[in-house]
Amino acid sequence: MATKHEQILQHIDELPIGEKISVRQIAKALEVSEGTAYRAIKDAENKGYVSTIERVGTIRIERKKKENIEKLTFAEVVNIVDGQVLGGRSGLHKTLNKFVIGAMQLDAMMRYIDAGSLLIVGNRVDAHELALKAGAAVLITGGFDTNDDVKKLADELDMPVISSSYDSFTTATMINRAIDDQLIKKEIILVEDILTPIDKTYYLRSSDTIKDWYELNEKTGHSRFPVTDSNLKVLGMITSKDTIGHGNETLIEKIMTKNPMTVGEKTSVASSAHMMVWESIEVLPVVNDANKLEGIISRQDVLKALQMIQRQPQVGETIDDIITNQISMMKGKTKGDDVYRFEVSPQMTNHHGTISYGVFTTIVSEAANRVLRGYKKGDLVVENMTTYFLKPVQLDSMLEIYPKVLEVGRKFGKVDIEVFNEGVLVGKAMLTCQLIDRH
Repeated sequence: MATKHEQILQHIDELPIGEKISVRQIAKALEVSEGTAYRAIKDAENKGYVSTIERVGTIRIERKKKENIEKLTFAEVVNIVDGQVLGGRSGLHKTLNKFVIGAMQLDAMMRYIDAGSLLIVGNRVDAHELALKAGAAVLITGGFDTNDDVKKLADELDMPVISSSYDSFTTATMINRAIDDQLIKKEIILVEDILTPIDKTYYLRSSDTIKDWYELNEKTGHSRFPVTDSNLKVLGMITSKDTIGHGNETLIEKIMTKNPMTVGEKTSVASSAHMMVWESIEVLPVVNDANKLEGIISRQDVLKALQMIQRQPQVGETIDDIITNQISMMKGKTKGDDVYRFEVSPQMTNHHGTISYGVFTTIVSEAANRVLRGYKKGDLVVENMTTYFLKPVQLDSMLEIYPKVLEVGRKFGKVDIEVFNEGVLVGKAMLTCQLIDRH
């Protein structure tokens, strides 16, 4: 039977898009405490189908699909620009397709506005009205208000009119940054994107016997299965090794590996890969917050996803991307004898005007990754980094990075790295990396 928390989540999920939600209302409707209702609403917000907006309240919004993650809802825009909703609250769940800054004549402005747009403009009431009639929302900058007719029209058309105290340039920059952050998130593949769902997952109950394991093994060709109780809570894992030397009537719960490692749907694939390689695990159960089985991921699923990430075009640029793009290579005479160069630009410094520690660790990590790729075709995860020292390095300095492979095995590599500035040793570190074989 579903827990109260799960019942509330299901109830919220079934509410119509745009519906207002309150803790008191949920507690009364489902006969639960307000504390239980509050925790479930917060969980729904984390899962992406509820949004809480200051001075508006909590509303049911459309759950974003992964492929449309670069689009924002008007509810999210309100949060981004610290806005106040003047009208059209019931349309906050809608998605904006593009935004237009209204710094032009009215007729020229309207050529750029279509349904689903967001017009960013000052206190120009005629522009507010025309934008709403064209199916666009309005963001009024400078903290200005609009007239009652526009607010009434916004309510009739279910298109929000939002006011923000920021100027047009600042609001546009804030929205653009939020879209860029979403694009970066789009590249981070999560377990939920690659898991085998529960309806296609084979598992055993703790009350089953080895005979049941053999039947499932023959049916599927697999030898590893999660073990659950009657409520689908994960209790263990069973593999072919566990069955050796036991009779067919032996209960699964007697021989299974208890308290197995699990992952959640929001765990990143990179983190799962690290766990599977380090612990030599072939299959990981995927569970929810109540430890209930949601599906499984295999090592093969993870490796395919990691390869897909590498082929994915870079859209939103992270700090790491900026740093690694500035590292150039000078080819060495022998394998593993490569030298890398990096110029310390203004954004790579700390408040003292010298290279930041974070930038230094990114440089040495990237140098280790590049030199190890010459030995092994595959993906790498930094397991441990020891920085022996780092001297102050001034702005505009040209660094030379010398990575030296100390040891490389089937599953790990060890690299010593020295960093020079004008022939003087300014930094030294050692890294141990895990190597994830693509095959």
